[in-house]
Amino acid sequence: MPITDYSDHDATSLAGLVARGEATPSELVDIALRAIDKVNPSLNAVVHRMDESARSTAAGPLPAGPFRGVPLVVKDLDGFTAGVPYTMSSRFLQGFIPDHDAEVIARLRRAGFVILAKTNCPELGILGTTEPELRGPTHNPWSLDHTPGGSSGGSAALVASRAVPVGHGGDGGGSIRIPASACGLFGLKTSRGLLPLGPDIGEGWGGYVVPGVLTRSVRDSAAIYDVLRGPASGDPYGGPVLPRSLSEELALPVGRLRIGVCREALFGRSTHADCAAGLTATAALLTELGHDVEDARPQFDRSSLVFAYLVQVAASVALEVEDAGHWIGKEPTAAGFEPATWFLKQLGDQLTAADLQRSRDHVQAAGRTLGAFFQRYDVLLTPTTAYPAIKLGETALKPAEKIGLGVLRTAPVKAVMMKLLRDLADQSLERTPNTQLFNMTGLPAMSVPLHTAQNGVPVGMQFAAAYGGDGLLIRLAAQLEAARPWIGRKPGVCA
Repeated sequence: MPITDYSDHDATSLAGLVARGEATPSELVDIALRAIDKVNPSLNAVVHRMDESARSTAAGPLPAGPFRGVPLVVKDLDGFTAGVPYTMSSRFLQGFIPDHDAEVIARLRRAGFVILAKTNCPELGILGTTEPELRGPTHNPWSLDHTPGGSSGGSAALVASRAVPVGHGGDGGGSIRIPASACGLFGLKTSRGLLPLGPDIGEGWGGYVVPGVLTRSVRDSAAIYDVLRGPASGDPYGGPVLPRSLSEELALPVGRLRIGVCREALFGRSTHADCAAGLTATAALLTELGHDVEDARPQFDRSSLVFAYLVQVAASVALEVEDAGHWIGKEPTAAGFEPATWFLKQLGDQLTAADLQRSRDHVQAAGRTLGAFFQRYDVLLTPTTAYPAIKLGETALKPAEKIGLGVLRTAPVKAVMMKLLRDLADQSLERTPNTQLFNMTGLPAMSVPLHTAQNGVPVGMQFAAAYGGDGLLIRLAAQLEAARPWIGRKPGVCA
């Protein structure tokens, strides 16, 4: 099977070739590794190759799962992979090799996937761009000067370049949806509790984080989430009870939906003209498809929620740094982490229990607001990001900012740090302000590749639904995919 043919198949199609005896798992792995060889020098998406183990796994015996023999890449974050380095893109964790799989990785293996490599991410998954100091930036296959988004940017770049059909990721504030938007992929963040985080994590970032995948087709995500869904023993959330499999949803009629279109950035103050144009075009398409579409915005206190988001992230980063020290039996130091990461760690150490509880109260109030909103509307539509993918280096710390953070490393005064946090809350989410709300409230949201910016970089549109509305989103995504097919579009860097 020639590589040009391989790159035209999604995961479901490749699994069908294997099931019918038209391709073997070993053939698919060899082709995928050659594809990575072709694109990765331009992308810098791979941080650890697993060629030998992938070939050994493909040679069998493989589990008789629905994706037997299909190649997959795994993000260097959001769950351990047994016997493979795990760094979260931190210098501090270089050399750490866990001895077990996270439950989501184990389920991917049982589904028959063959893991080829680990992929790049920002340190501890904090940023919406994949530019870690440890490995350098990952490039967007549609435009090498631009970011593929973050934090699942390495996985997204490889899937978009067609080196692999599926990339593992995770989403704590948009980390599946933001790279899906930047790379022209489909990315669904499921309802809280639908997918397992254990055994090492109960609730990442206070319940914000969910694991997941990035794919080129809706049917791939639906089928993969079907094999991943369901809590593991002892999980803190039972998750929603869905009426049927997500794959079954694909064939069901969508019905006439009530869709609210939010033209204001949720956690920001402005929206780029390209994203606004995409929103207008998507609203018109939804009207053509027979849905009831009107402008609407959930009402909440933006500043309180942005501040609450960053408080939870800072508290969680402090804990993650401490956990990293336990994993390797070494005291964490500032030298082992990037300045922004260490600042959040120091801030988290300074926060009180009352600070954290107050942030949780704000989040729960927002959850009640959205609950009422989704009694009136079936779906909320926004651009996935308020601006198209930024150029690499655009958000790098300025020299004065590095000096300031360096001073705080030795003298972490809480009053100063809280002021910096408020400044951060006022500025940091301006480019990517629309995704975090649904992590905070646990609601499902997806990025659908329906638009392209004038510079040729994809721009996704985000759809959110009530808790447990994952099937509804899949049905709507399938309708949009049929109306405006995207899978035939290929970037400049392509296998």
